Amino acid sequence: MFTGIVEELGSVVALEGTKIRLAASVVLEDVALGSSIAVNGCCLTVVAWQPGEWWEADVSEETFRCTTLGSLEPGDPVNLERPVRLEDRLGGHLVQGHVDTVGEVVVAAPEMEVRMPGNEMKYVVEKGSITVDGVSLTVVDVGEDGFTVALIPHTSEVTTLGVRGVGDGVNLEMDVMAKYAESLLGGYVDKEADTGQGDQ
Repeated sequence: MFTGIVEELGSVVALEGTKIRLAASVVLEDVALGSSIAVNGCCLTVVAWQPGEWWEADVSEETFRCTTLGSLEPGDPVNLERPVRLEDRLGGHLVQGHVDTVGEVVVAAPEMEVRMPGNEMKYVVEKGSITVDGVSLTVVDVGEDGFTVALIPHTSEVTTLGVRGVGDGVNLEMDVMAKYAESLLGGYVDKEADTGQGDQ
């Protein structure tokens, strides 16, 4: 579990087949074999590393298909975050590191607008939380096929969002609390709809 507060802006060293090597230092301070690190919001497992220099992960074909990781090239910056510990402050919101879909930047920072698939729009609410490339953000406005977020200068400087341009893809993760609520209440809502016993 993560919080969407990026700890370090790393970079791609190499991407060969299903293995990716990333330059980093901060996120390697307490690393161990099998540790999780979020890369642009996608949870990956550490399989090798050089302290203070780089680490490697294996990326499945499914992950390449469902995220923007497959489009990365050597030198590209990436947002990195270690999992939250129970004693840590929850600075952003609860983030799983499981990308739901890839959105497209329509308007660049600071008033970033992102277009996304319609079937995911039900999870986006005004002033709610959303994760964009691993960054916890607050939704400003919700449109028919996307949303806007406001990026402060600090966020633009220390994450990849400051260099994302129109047409770029971004990894999106919806608020997991919304998905749990939908799952838990779905049966009741469907029953009320079938019987016509809604608010009376």
